[in-house]
Amino acid sequence: MEDIIHNLGVVHKRIENACKKFGRDSKDVRLLLATKTVSAERIKIAIGAGEKLIGENKVQELKDKDGVLSKLNIERHFIGHLQTNKVKEVIKYANCIQSLDRLELAEQLDRRLQNLGKNMDVFIQINTSAEDSKFGIAPDKTISFIKALKPFETLKIKGLMTIGLLDSDLEIMRPCLRLLRETRDRVLGDGIEGIDSLLLSMGMSHDIEIAIEEGSNMVRVGSAVFGNRIPGKEVWH
Repeated sequence: MEDIIHNLGVVHKRIENACKKFGRDSKDVRLLLATKTVSAERIKIAIGAGEKLIGENKVQELKDKDGVLSKLNIERHFIGHLQTNKVKEVIKYANCIQSLDRLELAEQLDRRLQNLGKNMDVFIQINTSAEDSKFGIAPDKTISFIKALKPFETLKIKGLMTIGLLDSDLEIMRPCLRLLRETRDRVLGDGIEGIDSLLLSMGMSHDIEIAIEEGSNMVRVGSAVFGNRIPGKEVWH
């Protein structure tokens, strides 16, 4: 418990210092706790310390932790790759899906949400590193993709998300983060009806500072708060 609370203080200080250094208001940058493999009991410690936003990579974990977390005043985002056959489950538990990356998924979400009379906040996942191993749409397809989502009135586009290139050299990672910001700016410059602003979800434990410098509004942090999931192996959330 003490470690988690201490680590949260360190992470918030990193966010505060980065915002101050780069002339940003710290209120414009939210901390999302990436809680893959983290037990509901440990998540509760962070929530008790004032955190309000968590993100899960696996639908099964959303489900398994729901008995504890649904009673708490928090937002739960889904930040992993979402298979269409998991849509029915994920919309039961998540307030927002940050990994919308294909029309087939949008169609499934819209159909299910219409049946429930619900809306869902979504982020569009962008593959800024152009790696085959990464999900997301190509940056230059973002505008056309957003326009293609117009018929799906249950989906409320809130922002763009990227994982980017993972490297121990922060300057190697920077171009992917910058590209997400530039992609956002191009989308807003296109004047798409209903898209007046877009948040940027980017940056993890390793690169909080440069993500904030490049315009992130939400950093997804797990290991810097809860510790490495796999001892001896570097992790990025």
